[in-house]
Parts: sequence; C-alpha cells; structure tokens
Amino acid sequence: MKTIYRKQYSLWLVLSLLLVSTSCKEQFLDENPVSTLTTDVYYKTAAGFDDLVRSCYPLLRNIHQNRVLVLNGTDIFANNSGWNPSAVTGKENQPSQYDVYDSRFNATLPEAQSLWTLLYAEIARANTVLSRADDITTMAAALKDARVSEAKFLRALCLFYAVQQWGDIPMPLAEVTTPVKDFPRIASADVYKQLITDLLDCEAKLPVTATDYGRITKGAAQFLLARVYLTRGWNFNNALGGSSADFDLALQYADKVIDAYPLATNYKDLFPIRSNNPLTQYTGAQNDKNAEIVFAVQYNSDVLTNKTDAAFTQDVAGGNDLHSKFGGSGEGFPGSKGRTTDYNRCLNVHCPTTALYRFFDPENDTRYAHNFVTVGYALQAVKNFKPLPLSNPSLLINYAAGDTVMICRPWNNPAVNVADRGIDLGGKKNYAVTNTYEFGGGYPIDNSGLAVTMPLMWKFWQPGIPYGDAFGTFNECIFRSAEAYLIAAEAIVKGAKNGKLGTADVYYNRILDRALGTKKGADPKCAAAPEDQKSLAAASYRATPQTFPST
Repeated sequence: MKTIYRKQYSLWLVLSLLLVSTSCKEQFLDENPVSTLTTDVYYKTAAGFDDLVRSCYPLLRNIHQNRVLVLNGTDIFANNSGWNPSAVTGKENQPSQYDVYDSRFNATLPEAQSLWTLLYAEIARANTVLSRADDITTMAAALKDARVSEAKFLRALCLFYAVQQWGDIPMPLAEVTTPVKDFPRIASADVYKQLITDLLDCEAKLPVTATDYGRITKGAAQFLLARVYLTRGWNFNNALGGSSADFDLALQYADKVIDAYPLATNYKDLFPIRSNNPLTQYTGAQNDKNAEIVFAVQYNSDVLTNKTDAAFTQDVAGGNDLHSKFGGSGEGFPGSKGRTTDYNRCLNVHCPTTALYRFFDPENDTRYAHNFVTVGYALQAVKNFKPLPLSNPSLLINYAAGDTVMICRPWNNPAVNVADRGIDLGGKKNYAVTNTYEFGGGYPIDNSGLAVTMPLMWKFWQPGIPYGDAFGTFNECIFRSAEAYLIAAEAIVKGAKNGKLGTADVYYNRILDRALGTKKGADPKCAAAPEDQKSLAAASYRATPQTFPST
C-alpha cells in the first residue's frame, strides 16, 4: 500500500509541477507586448511631441497655487490673524514668519521647499521638450517653432520666479537623463541674460493667436520681457547686470502689450459674475475670456489642460482655489447654513489688514464695491438670537431669511454716534455695525467662533461651485494689460523716454479711470495715513506729473 501511495503521490507531484511550470512560463516568461511604443519612439512623432509640450502646462496650476509666499509681508495682507489685535486680550497677535521674515523664515519652510520643487519640475519638463526637438522632422516648421517656444517660455517664467525668490540659482538648460548631484548656482546676472535671450527668441517665433486657447502667445513673451527688463533695470544689489537702458526696453515692451490687449470696459468684467447676496445669487454662465488678458492658467474642463500630478500637494481638488485664500467668512453670520456654497470656504491664507480698505475711495472706486462684500445676510430665519458683546443680557433678536445681520462701514464714514450702532451696543440697529478699526478681531458679532467682523474679500469669488478649497472653474489670470500700464509708468519714473501715451501719470490714470467707471475723471480719495486706523484724513490718488517725476 505504501508503494502504491508513494507512486500516486509522485504522479500528482509531477503533474502539479508541470502545471505550475506551464503557468509560470505563460505568465512570467513569455513576452507578448501589446505595443513596442516607448517615450523615445513616441516623442519623435509629431503627435508625441505635441503631447510632450502639452504636459508642461498642468504644473502651472500647482505653481500658482503655492500662494503663501506671494502676498504676505506687506502692509495690506497678513497670514491668518496677522497683525490684528486679539479680541480676547486686545494685544497684537504674534505675526507669522511670512509677515516679518524673521529667523523662522528659512529653507525648512514647506512652502519654500514645495515652490522650489515645482519650479524645477517644470524646468525639467521644458528641458525635455527642448532637448528632443531636433528629432522632430515631420511637423510643420512654424508649428514646431511655436511648440518649442512655448516650452522655452515656460522655462523662462519659472527661472524668473526662482531668481526673484532666491537670487543666484541652478540653471539647467538640458534634459537630465542620468543621476546628477552637482547643480552649481549661476549668478543672477547670467540668469537674467539667459531669460532675455530665450524670450526674444520666443517673441520672434510665437504666433499672435494660439492654436488652442491657453497656449503661450507672442503677447505673453512680450509681457514677460517687459517685466524682466523692468526688474533687471533696478539691478538689486548691483547683482542683476541691469542698466538704465533696461527701463527703456521695459517701456517699449509694455507699449506693445498695451497696443495688442485693450483694457476691459469695466474692472468687474475680469472676474466671475456674482451677487453679493447669496439669496439672489447669479446662476448663469461665466466667461473668463477677455481681450485684456494676455495669459491665464486654465481651469475649465474643455481647454488645454486638466488636473495635474497627484504627487504634488497643490491642486488636489483639480480647480482654482483663489476664492478660498482671502479673509472673511460668511459662516459666522447669524442665520448661516454652515458650510455651504452660499459663502464657501475661507482659509485666511491672505487676510486683509485694515489698511487695505483704506487705500480705496468707497464711494467712487468700483474696485471697493467689487472686491469687498460689506453687508451680511441671514440665509435662514433665526429666533431669539443673543448678540455679543452682551451690553444687555436679556436682549434677543429675531431674524427672517434675507435680513441684514452685519454692515461694515467704510473707512471715511464710520458710525460715530451710538444711535448708528447695533442695539447690542445701545444703538438702534438690529444688526451689527462695525467700523474699520474693528475689522479683524476687535468686534465679535456672535459666539459661533467663526464671527465675521470684516468685509469679505470676494474679488475672485465664483458662485455655484461646490463648498471647498479648490473647485473653481474660472481661469486664473497671470498677465493682463492693466499691469503693462503700471510697468510703463514705473519705467518712465526711472527715466525711460518716448512712451506712446506720454508721461507716467497718463499711464497710471488710465487704470484709475477704468476703475472709476461712470465717475471717470473724478478725484478719488484714500486715507492719508492708511496705518492710522481711526484717522479720517484723506489724500488724492489721482496722479499728476508732479506725483511721478522722472529721474
């Protein structure tokens, strides 16, 4: 029996091994390639090369969503609570490292590291295009020149961002195909020289109108040349290789942009259409294409790019996040519905300081009305609301949906008399009335912990998108001709001659008059001392030849 058993066992073992061997051979040893197409093969085709260029665009989303380093450290924005006094202690909050650039602002900051990584990832992609361009022989010459110039422009843009942020930087100009540890820093002056060489080549070869909306055009190269020349002209620390001639060139290129990209009729035409009142919110289509826009990062689903690499932290939701980065949240209004699309999410990455509101004329400048929402509404009925501060503990207020619950008074027309304040402070109003010097923490309107005491900054607000950080579909404008007017004005102040529009004040006032709308030609007033929160002293911000004397 043992012998028979052993023979049967041996037979089954041999059969099993044969089955396993056959299975292994079929699954792991036999190669049955579906395609022999590789990147080295595909990128030599016209279609493959076009896709390679296309792959450079998505990272623009990630780069421009690296927001923290962009605006803080000035007198108009602060990180989170910023410089504003604490509502609890009355003392100034400890400013963040992004506002004061102290010893905490160093290379260990995640935002600095991610910006570096993103810029050099984009530079590497562009270099891959440029290094493989010679292999393309089946693409029309003009189209190939345009695609190569798109990559060259994107590399220049990222190198410009990097040299502005860090000074002397590595400047790889070819695809890296083997591991390399040594990337020496290049002097800033040499970086600027390379930028100008590349951008002049781009200007010569890029089309005026792109084959796909959102691609780089001749105008984008001219705009970046204006900005690069202006920056090099200042020759910071005598390290950029600049001279006074750069200001003349900045003016010349700014004029080219101004000629080709007319200003929008109204300031608000450049931003999403919306209502300040969520209960009467705009629900129609949006149009983010405007003749003033020279170059924009695309977010619509039917344009050049779509969601980019999941490996990078920005753009995790795949959409524009500008609407969520600025201060002011409607979640704290009495009658709030909580986290809904009515007011959407606010991350307070860039919080307006009280000085910001004081730079505008609230009555005459349409930018104040568009950028700031100064009235809060109850989105649903509220019974027996107890306002804070509790000057009268027995005070209760009933709100119906649509009732006003907060008004932020303009800096030049504060509520001086008690009667003009809310009944919580002994006034006659059933809603909170806050003055500019109380914006940012000095006057809580309820006990939700999310109380809003400043106008919402809704410059980039888009209605109808899901609640969250990055669900906007409106394109993010990077270059527009309004800035070209200001580049020209600055260049003239620094000695540039022969501006097409005349003196620096003429360029500046063109932008101002557009902002004044139907009050074009008026003399708008801003706070004479924006940092003095209670001062009502005013000063004109219309320019004159004396305002901008040339050097």
